[in-house]
This record gives sequence, C-alpha cells and structure tokens, in this order.
Amino acid sequence: MRPLQTNLSVFKKFNFDKPPIGIKYLFHKPEGIEQLDKSLAFCEMLKESHQRETPFYFTKQNEDCFGKVALGMEDVPIFIRSGELGVKYGTFQEPRANASIMHRLARITPLMGKGVVNYVAYSQLDKITFEPDLLVLKCTPSQAEIVMRAMSYSTGELWQSVTTPGFACASLYIYPYLSGKINYTITGMSFGMKAKQVFSDGWILISIPYHWIPTMVRNLSEMTWTLPSYTDGSKEKFSQRRQKIMDELVEESLNA
Repeated sequence: MRPLQTNLSVFKKFNFDKPPIGIKYLFHKPEGIEQLDKSLAFCEMLKESHQRETPFYFTKQNEDCFGKVALGMEDVPIFIRSGELGVKYGTFQEPRANASIMHRLARITPLMGKGVVNYVAYSQLDKITFEPDLLVLKCTPSQAEIVMRAMSYSTGELWQSVTTPGFACASLYIYPYLSGKINYTITGMSFGMKAKQVFSDGWILISIPYHWIPTMVRNLSEMTWTLPSYTDGSKEKFSQRRQKIMDELVEESLNA
C-alpha cells in the first residue's frame, strides 16, 4: 500500500461523534494489519472500525451479506438480478421494480470486477498509515454542511446523493470509488442498515473518494467554516447584512 502522505489533520477539527475512517481496496493481503475476527455485513464494517482502535481488514469469509457481491468477491445471485429478493423483504411491489432500480444502479454504480478486490482495510484517522481510497465521515447536518460546502468552495460542484432502498453499500462505498464523486446518505433511509440497527437515524454519512481528498483538505484549510450570516442571530439582522451586501454590489456595478 502507498504510505500516507496527505495531511488529513484538518478533519480532526470537526470533533466528529466518531473518527473519520479510511478505507483501502486491495488485491494483495495488507501487511501489518490484522484480519477481522468475526463476520459482519459490509454496511456494519464502518461501525466496527469506529469501535476498534486498531486497523483491520476483511475478506470474503468475513462478509455475511451482499457486500461481497458489490466488491466483486462473488457473482450477483440471480434472485438479485431478477428483483425477487426485494419483493420477499417487502421493499418493492413487484420484481420488476426491484430489477429496474438494480439495473439503473448498475449503470451509475458498476460493481467491482470479479476478483479485483480480495481485501478491504479499515482504519481510524489517527491510526491510518496508508493513502485511503475512501474517507468516510459520520456527521451531524451542521458538520455535513461544512464538508459539502468545501467540495463546492473552489469547484462549484453540485451536491448529489445517490442511494437505493436496498444494496445501499454499493452506492456509499463502491459508487464514489469508481465514479470519483463524493456521495452521502442519511442513516435510517436504507433498508439493510436500518434493519441491522447499524446507526441511529439522522446521521449523515459522507464518502469522499481519493480523487477529492486533496481538494477537500485544501478548501477546508482555507475557507470560513462558520459563515458570518450563520451567527447574525435573527432574520432581521441577516436581512440587514443582505441589504448591505446588495447595496455594495449595486455601487460596484455602477462604478465598473
């Protein structure tokens, strides 16, 4: 694995409820990291990493849901492709609805190629020694606003969330890595995590792929986190600020 060179310390300033987690997808077995000693679903691995102070990795044998399918460790079962599974769980009216959403998901979130990923490493921010493929944050809405604003700060990028009722692990952990796009979801909205009670409702999970990490670090280090308008204290004071800014812009345009 490529040793960590990016300074990720800016994320410590958030004082998140749980530390950011770095994830690495690997073909070869990572050295110096222990294998997970239990079986969990892919969506549970983030919570497991929050609870463990030391890094770990998991393999096909450690994953007990369909995360291994998303990771290309197993073929997609025919009952997933056909849409039968979602009907059995009650999340879809008919197989056609489940099959349709899986087909559309596959177009924007292709799964990992079979056999490409054999190991997945996890580490808390303080313990990370490798350049992460993904940096996953568990945020309050106010923290998430700062993170997502950092994405747009120098780029003008739109905020978009891609997720599905089921198989949300693919959209949160595979889609950002393959597409190069930051993705987010709200806990309590996806079937698997809700059924397994992985997180309480209302947290925002943000998955930042390696393509974006340097930009996010730079923008978070430069921009104002708490905007002056957020601390005005009332609608009236914000309106006064707005009017002052508008007057300045009008004057500037007249003098241009």
